[in-house]
Amino acid sequence: MKIIHIIFLLILTSLLIVNCSEKKLKPKIEESILSEELPDQESKNATITFTEDGKLKAVLYADNIKVLDDKNEKLLENVKIDFYDEEEINNSKLTSLRGKIDDNTQDMYAIDSVVAVSDSGVTLTTDELIWKNKTKKIVTDKFVRIINKDEVIEGYGFESDQNLKNYTIFDITYITTVENK
Repeated sequence: MKIIHIIFLLILTSLLIVNCSEKKLKPKIEESILSEELPDQESKNATITFTEDGKLKAVLYADNIKVLDDKNEKLLENVKIDFYDEEEINNSKLTSLRGKIDDNTQDMYAIDSVVAVSDSGVTLTTDELIWKNKTKKIVTDKFVRIINKDEVIEGYGFESDQNLKNYTIFDITYITTVENK
């Protein structure tokens, strides 16, 4: 019996020595990506519906949404938004290559190749547009181009109601009338 115990202890000791002397492999860590750049959540082909007092206000479509909790923002790619009036009828559309939502203010930013079209026939193009949640206004300090049934107006700085019906361009650089045929 004693021999069996000695053999067992020798085998156990041999196994411990072999296992302890084995070189452990460490996983490779990708250092080119900073952890603060990684989103907390990510959605592909996302749709977000915005309502107020039970009424449909807007529907946002995005190819990609990244939620960054530490920055209190959502980053959007290939954005399309349909806006609705008090009767829940679609009255304008906005598209942009990128966007951002500030979670603290609920302000929405449309960035890069922004096009907004209203049902009244107004088309706005710019590089950046901000929808201010508190005032329900659309603003930018960038170059804008407005085309409506009567005229083309270009300039810098813009403010409008969210339906693009009452707008102001602050520094007009070009204006011309459109010939109606």
